[in-house]
Amino acid sequence: MQHFVNVILPIPLEKHFTYTVTRDEATFLSPGMRVAVPFGKSKIYTGLVSKIHTTAPEVYEAKEIDRILDEAALVNSIQLKHWQWIADYYMCTIGEVFRSAVPGAFLLESETLILKNEQSNIDETDLKDDEFLVYEALQHQSSLKVHEVSAIIERRNILPVLNRLLDKNVILLKEEIYEQYRPKLVRYVKLGKEYLSEEKLEVLLETLSRAPKQSQVVLALFQLQAESKKPIKINELERASGGSKTVIKSLVDKEILEEYFIRIDRVSYEGADDNEELKLLNEQQETALGDILQNFENRKVTLLHGVTSSGKTEVYVELIENCIKTNKQALYLLPEIALTTQLITRLQEYFGEKISVYHSKYSINERVEVWNNVLHKRPKAQIVIGARSALFLPYSDLGLIIVDEEHEGSFKQFDPAPRYHARDAAIVLSKLHDCNILLGSATPSVETFHNVQNDKYGYARIDRRYGNVLMPEMELVDLKEQIRKRRMKGHFSERLLEEIQDSLSLGEQIILFQNRRGYAPIVECTTCGHSPQCPNCDVSLTYHQYKKQLRCHYCGHHMALQESCLACGRPTLDTKGFGTEQVEQELHKLFPAAKVGRMDLDTTRGKHGYEKIITAFEQQELDILVGTQMLTKGLDFRNVGLVGIMNADALLNFPDYRAHERSFQLLTQVSGRAGRTKKRGKVIIQSYNPYHQILKQVTTGDFNGMYKDQIYEREQFKYPPVNRIIKITFKHKEYNKLNEATDWFAQSLRNVLGSGVLGPEYPPVARIRNQYIKNIIVKMHLEESIVKTKNQIKRIEKSFNAISYYRSVRVIFNVDHI
Repeated sequence: MQHFVNVILPIPLEKHFTYTVTRDEATFLSPGMRVAVPFGKSKIYTGLVSKIHTTAPEVYEAKEIDRILDEAALVNSIQLKHWQWIADYYMCTIGEVFRSAVPGAFLLESETLILKNEQSNIDETDLKDDEFLVYEALQHQSSLKVHEVSAIIERRNILPVLNRLLDKNVILLKEEIYEQYRPKLVRYVKLGKEYLSEEKLEVLLETLSRAPKQSQVVLALFQLQAESKKPIKINELERASGGSKTVIKSLVDKEILEEYFIRIDRVSYEGADDNEELKLLNEQQETALGDILQNFENRKVTLLHGVTSSGKTEVYVELIENCIKTNKQALYLLPEIALTTQLITRLQEYFGEKISVYHSKYSINERVEVWNNVLHKRPKAQIVIGARSALFLPYSDLGLIIVDEEHEGSFKQFDPAPRYHARDAAIVLSKLHDCNILLGSATPSVETFHNVQNDKYGYARIDRRYGNVLMPEMELVDLKEQIRKRRMKGHFSERLLEEIQDSLSLGEQIILFQNRRGYAPIVECTTCGHSPQCPNCDVSLTYHQYKKQLRCHYCGHHMALQESCLACGRPTLDTKGFGTEQVEQELHKLFPAAKVGRMDLDTTRGKHGYEKIITAFEQQELDILVGTQMLTKGLDFRNVGLVGIMNADALLNFPDYRAHERSFQLLTQVSGRAGRTKKRGKVIIQSYNPYHQILKQVTTGDFNGMYKDQIYEREQFKYPPVNRIIKITFKHKEYNKLNEATDWFAQSLRNVLGSGVLGPEYPPVARIRNQYIKNIIVKMHLEESIVKTKNQIKRIEKSFNAISYYRSVRVIFNVDHI
């Protein structure tokens, strides 16, 4: 009897592929183990076993697997169920979920090796110059990799050259799979076995009397071993003895010292062994905790709605403590990497080395280590803190999930697929594990609050700040009036400057919020009105002064700042609008004595970029911090007395049905950074329209008023949470072909689904990276079957792809688009 395995490949395929295995392999294998499998003509991929059976595929002949890569399952059955749900719900393939979910080091892929053909006689005069360069390199090397050939012939596209060499029988191609993960090994040293007794050591020191440096190293090692029972690293011995690596190496060569290696994790906790006691909760926190536990007993998803600085983290800590006491794992999801750096420090004070961290700024090797620690349920992975990708780790015994700042748009993945929402995927994961889940926010999303109102979710409220500190005092400044009376200095109103001056004189820190990076979004010629545009996208280039360049924030295209206008040649260039860079520069001029920092995408690119800026601000090395929305997300700074919002209108006038909800959340969150300890903070909001309804609701903290307005509007225009939406995006480099294709698709949707189809319509930025973009939005009533609607859309997509003229148009589905 033949045995087969169904395999998930990390490529966008609708179905699993079937491969043949021997009887012994079938007995050894289990779902969740990795196998290397051939796919296509010569490629080898890492596949994940999903099923072992004896039914041969009908359409094709099953190939044999190449090799088994694991001794035990890397992915568990709950993960596979969760991945399948994500694939079905978000209209993507399970292969795309697999690729996104596991660290890249687990996806071994073959690399093409170029070898010299030893069997053929080669006439060197027949070879062209580029072919001869490759041939000559193979005389000195047994094999070449693709990137090495590319470097030799100084060309990116090497396929034509390789094809010509294959035709002339000069080379052979071979597929080699390679392991990407390398464990970290640390070099340690100890005294050789012969010299462990004191007598032998005395004899040794006598023989080394003529080599004082070697003698010093041996004595230092003996002393270190006496002081500490821990293994001694080579670099520790170097420091303690004052000897060099050469001296230590000569002792190792003489076998006086013995060198050995210990495998360690790249990320480890190096704090104190004794952890802090949990803080006592105040009355409001105790009440909220009681409500949460009551809802958990009723198996309800629960929302903790606590105002900014109300001490939600202390409630989370209490729940995590209860969870790990029952020997279960806890997952703490955050929307931004910036938040994890501050939170890790706080949680490590309580839980020490029980915490693992998982996010995209960690290297591939670090992520592999966290994955393995969670998989084997090691003590250092009892609590996992991470951004949305931490959802995919192999939890075997999850007891609690906390989704902090649940309203954040960063929880939604946009590109590439799967385009999932981490909050919703976490709720499904909690159902699969039968564990508790808590959503926390000071400004819950309209969807979550709607579920609370309909009694679908449980609810707990903290409406006072910790220590009964008053909510910050908010003040709106009318920019139109200020400009008319000529009271502006740069982009600062008279009122904001006064408050900055007062805060600086009191030794308080200041946060200034401007949700646009760079110096200015537009550079314009005042003579002819021309402004430089991106050649690949339909946007103007943003001016970045620190690099003296114009840069596109969509595709990364950049050019040096021109001295004169490219259209008319006049040197009359001026900037329009302003970003964080310009605010920072103006502050240096207005307050030369103040230390100013900036926190945006440009200053936080490195692995520790966030950490450096946040730590500097926490330790009061900076007086003023200017930043984009990174600043708004739950950061806790003790000494901030003033928050200034440079221009609130840019948020309010955004072309999106969520613009007002987002503005309320963003402005409330950034205001919440002020006055978090004893003294009441102050917030200055600059706007050209200070009488806007949302700004009034922000200044009075009227969340319920905002929610009622938004629900009314969403009911009128059929948007979530009253309806469901699927956004279908089409991309193609040809304008006319895209128009025809989207019209055909929209008409087919209308024939099947009726009036709930909007578009096709161009978005505000209609071309990115030389691809034109058009959107169709499908709206569905909550009573309609979403599965049936998705199947109908998928059927239309199949018909669409069957038309050869439209096949090159890329179709992207975004379910629950936000």
